Amino acid sequence: MKIFVTHAKSFDFENELYAPLRNSQLAKEHQLIFPEEGERKRTKDSIQECGVVLAEVSYPSTGSGIEIGWANALDKPIIAIYKSGSKISSSLEYVTQAVISYKNIHELPELIAQELKKVGHIKHSE
Repeated sequence: MKIFVTHAKSFDFENELYAPLRNSQLAKEHQLIFPEEGERKRTKDSIQECGVVLAEVSYPSTGSGIEIGWANALDKPIIAIYKSGSKISSSLEYVTQAVISYKNIHELPELIAQELKKVGHIKHSE
């Protein structure tokens, strides 16, 4: 399945988000779309092609908020993740299937994998 990863640009997303996901079983089982890497494509098109949107919401971001809105409008399941102790928007509960708190980056892949199973959108053909 294709998973679009949205996030703020105001933190070290390469090391704190991309690296732990890229080096996990998730990357072996799914196609992770990192918007700050590779071929630049219209974000809305990338979201439309994905099965799930993974939103790192620890930091405020207008761009990520817009992408979450597009995913919601396109009826895509949205899983929000945030670093414990972060102040996140209460609006997320209205547009996401899950909001997951994590303490360290090493536990992220397993927490996400568990949530993907709960959401019930694991399709190996995507």
